[in-house]
Amino acid sequence: MTSALAIRPARTQDVYAIKELVAPLAERRILISKESVTYFEGIQEFLIAEIDGEVVGCGALHVMWEDLAEIRTLATADAWRGKGIGHTLVEQLLDRARALGVSRVFCLTFEVDFFLGHGFEVMADQGAVDPVVYSELLRSADEGVAEFLDLARVKPNTLGNTRMIRHL
Repeated sequence: MTSALAIRPARTQDVYAIKELVAPLAERRILISKESVTYFEGIQEFLIAEIDGEVVGCGALHVMWEDLAEIRTLATADAWRGKGIGHTLVEQLLDRARALGVSRVFCLTFEVDFFLGHGFEVMADQGAVDPVVYSELLRSADEGVAEFLDLARVKPNTLGNTRMIRHL
């Protein structure tokens, strides 16, 4: 990479670029496409990767509980894959998690080797969630929380990805 990579917090005008990054991955059933309103509602969770003013990647950290967050919507433009952008985004999202006091970060991914390289482990079961916390998380309307909990209502939408977790 000859140009400088810049990572910054997302702004509302980045929603359209996020949707463009997600679209080809959603077509390949790697990510789930969301309505624009969902991205606007969660824009403060996103980081944007830029090279020479062009948005080339994104990723979000969604806090679920006092000690648990999810890395979601991690995407890099096809032309920029394999150039360290995803790595940089994950490291900065993990730094955000630490700064917020989160001690565990999970993801739902097809990129198992990539996340293994970042210290994540495949979750054997949902035993990582205390039963009291589990009952509280059931009250969330967030689809990512439902996916994490492996709820039956999201089974038709499950992409077949792997649940992974990292302890910070």
